[in-house]
Amino acid sequence: MSNQTWVFPKSMREYLHTFGVRESPAAAALRSRTAELGRISAMQICPEQGALMALLAHSIQAQRALEIGTFTGYSALVVAEALPPDGQLLTCDVSEDWTAIAKAHWQKAGVADRIELRLGPAVDTLHELVHSGQGRSFDFAFIDADKENYEKYYESAYRLVRPSGLICIDNVFWGGSVADQSQSDASVEAIRRVTRQVHSDERVDAVIVPVGDGLMIARKRH
Repeated sequence: MSNQTWVFPKSMREYLHTFGVRESPAAAALRSRTAELGRISAMQICPEQGALMALLAHSIQAQRALEIGTFTGYSALVVAEALPPDGQLLTCDVSEDWTAIAKAHWQKAGVADRIELRLGPAVDTLHELVHSGQGRSFDFAFIDADKENYEKYYESAYRLVRPSGLICIDNVFWGGSVADQSQSDASVEAIRRVTRQVHSDERVDAVIVPVGDGLMIARKRH
């Protein structure tokens, strides 16, 4: 959870946001609204990460995207903006309060018709998608929810994404705690496990990009 690339000083973040990101007015407005929530606003991805994910989705000509963890809807908004007019993004969350902010801003951005929100435990939603015959039907997936279920989310996303599709996993740095052996809480250990899981998974090509709080990108081979 980081609304800024944590390795950059403030001056470099400002430079990056000025020249490295083409953020839509709708996305900027949602980012400003989320900032009003205080410390919890750090759960939102940073604009440079949003721009990267949008570029990735656009580059693979994604028609259908999956998101696990909505919060106030910034990542869904920027990816939906990268989809074609008939594209669809399905996003999963458990909070009606945070996603109410999301829905209002999706409407203002003109992408509400491209986004379907599923409220409820994402593990159940993903199980339903897999067992309703929607395997290999998504082009792009983004995982940014409760860390303890990351391994389950990854395996479900793998089954749901098509060959050559992309799976992005957020917070794989966890503020640097993953490299600190004195840190061993449940979230840190869960992130370490999923990082090892993807790194050793011969079914995908994978890389960690030092943007935001660390973004692991996996490309499904077959």
